[in-house]
Amino acid sequence: MVVPVVLFLISMALAALGLWPGFSALTLLAVPWALASLILILRAPRRRPAASNWVVVDGSNVMHWQDNTPRLSSLRAVVDHLTALGFSPGVVFDANAGYKISARYQHDGALGRLLGLPADRVLVAPKGSPADPLILAAARDLGARIVSNDRFRDWAEAHPEVTRPGHLIRGGFDHGKLWLDI
Repeated sequence: MVVPVVLFLISMALAALGLWPGFSALTLLAVPWALASLILILRAPRRRPAASNWVVVDGSNVMHWQDNTPRLSSLRAVVDHLTALGFSPGVVFDANAGYKISARYQHDGALGRLLGLPADRVLVAPKGSPADPLILAAARDLGARIVSNDRFRDWAEAHPEVTRPGHLIRGGFDHGKLWLDI
């Protein structure tokens, strides 16, 4: 996107210079150049702005926060609360999460719809693979904190950030009321 903008600015400068006597031939070059660069600018794909407050939610952990029973409502309450606080939550599940809440496999899109999140913010680990490395990698890539009561001790050597105070956000429900240690 930078190159078309620079080309547009240069072409506009040349067009302005073409207004001076003796430089009118520059206008013949500058005007098509300006139009071409303007078309490139207008047709450039728009990227979603990077969220500065990403947080990765350990979905399989959080859905057990109420009475140690897997409930999507518990997870939905956490996602809604994080969103209200200005965070951009993404949720990662173990492959068996769908079976725990609906007795059948649920893919990213299905769980995303149930949580009110787009499918690109939900990830279900492949069968036979733990979600923990995916959670840790996503958090590292996004510069995000993790919402989970898991301490990720088995992964601390490869991901020392989990030992840093504040990187892991603990939470739960106390008499039905959500609390998060943010």
